[in-house]
Amino acid sequence: MEKKKAAAARSARKERKSHGAARKRARSGDCDVNAGDFISRLPDAVLGTIISLLPTKDGGRTQILSRRWRHLWRSAPLNLEHPSAVHHSAVSKIISQHLGPARRFCLKHLIDGDLPEMESWLDSRALISLQELDIINYTGYKTGYTLPQSVFRSASTLLVAKIMGCNFPDAITRSMNFYLLNQLSMDCVSISGDVFHGLLSGCHALESLAMLEVHAAGCLRVSSPTLRSIGFRKGSRKRAELVLEDTPRLERLLLPYCDRNNSATIRVIWAPKLQIFGPFSTGACELRVFQGMSPVSSTNSIHTVKVLALGCSEHQLGAVLDVLMWFPCLEKLYVTFHAHYRTFKQNEHHYDPLHPACLQTHLKRVVFKLFKGSKQQIEFVMFFILYVKLLKKIEFQVCGDYYNTEFVARQRALLKVGNRASRYAQFTFRNTSGCTDDHVTKHIHDLSLADPFRLP
Repeated sequence: MEKKKAAAARSARKERKSHGAARKRARSGDCDVNAGDFISRLPDAVLGTIISLLPTKDGGRTQILSRRWRHLWRSAPLNLEHPSAVHHSAVSKIISQHLGPARRFCLKHLIDGDLPEMESWLDSRALISLQELDIINYTGYKTGYTLPQSVFRSASTLLVAKIMGCNFPDAITRSMNFYLLNQLSMDCVSISGDVFHGLLSGCHALESLAMLEVHAAGCLRVSSPTLRSIGFRKGSRKRAELVLEDTPRLERLLLPYCDRNNSATIRVIWAPKLQIFGPFSTGACELRVFQGMSPVSSTNSIHTVKVLALGCSEHQLGAVLDVLMWFPCLEKLYVTFHAHYRTFKQNEHHYDPLHPACLQTHLKRVVFKLFKGSKQQIEFVMFFILYVKLLKKIEFQVCGDYYNTEFVARQRALLKVGNRASRYAQFTFRNTSGCTDDHVTKHIHDLSLADPFRLP
């Protein structure tokens, strides 16, 4: 009995010592009081990476977790975002006191008075190896704000760059090389054709390029052995020209908001892997597409495109069929019915069901967006039901105000015809809302999406 009591006493003393050691380690920042803080046991380098993925404010707050974390934020890669509410002195203090490198630097609400401060920040040691850079001037490029050369100081380490509302300098150092830059966005910027060509020639790993409202003197010529996705929207009422001179890996050419006031010429000289094209408006804009030096037509078509998106009114079936002549191997078609295009009507003419060729050989899926079930829209849709031989699915994306069970039942009854070309085609209806082009713009850089026009 005495032996059992002695053993129990030793066990109790051992347990008290263990709890005391745990509390001591917790006070020193080694681990959590409950020994459940497995994150703090990770190496400093891993914890620094975790902190670098947090916003600057949240990353700084990790210092209060324990002594173990206090030194980590000062040495972790820094994400620095400078909103208008933060005074310049606070940003300068963070940059001067931070011991580690900066991972991301975002300067918003740029104004002329920010120029000296921004140049000093970009020349600092902390920002010498940036991976992400955002320079955003919401007042627009017309304010005359020209980017300083110091913006490109981190050219060799940048992975992602976004420039908005600024003018590019007339000269960019020819020796400048963006070895790692994967994504480049230019939104509402002014740049000369020569500077644009020089910028692209220095990008050796660029896969995604967004040019939204780019104001350029002369045409924009794209030659890149690495580009896979281009988003393009011209930035003025003057005609713009985009030339795909040499883009052997280009898979997607996205044209969000290409409306009637956005006339553009696109020349596809060499893009042998181009599969996704659009959206653009049929008949409402002056989009001219060239394959090589000749306009795209039934005799000079683009055989590689599999997915096409376009906008029209319900009166423009003939214009849509004319466009389909350009893409004889098309497999999936998106048609958005725009109400404000109703004034763009066309003369009635005979539709030849044997042309375009894709109706007979390749087209399998058609999606109608902003569908309201009007008589003209039903007649438009009926043409595809009657003549597309390999059709597997038609999807109707209905505006929220129209969608209900009675509407769907009525449309199914109207579309039920016995002499349709494909008896196995399925009809599906979805309740959707919002601007269709917003979704395309959002996913210009998302190369993991096989179809950027498809809603989740």
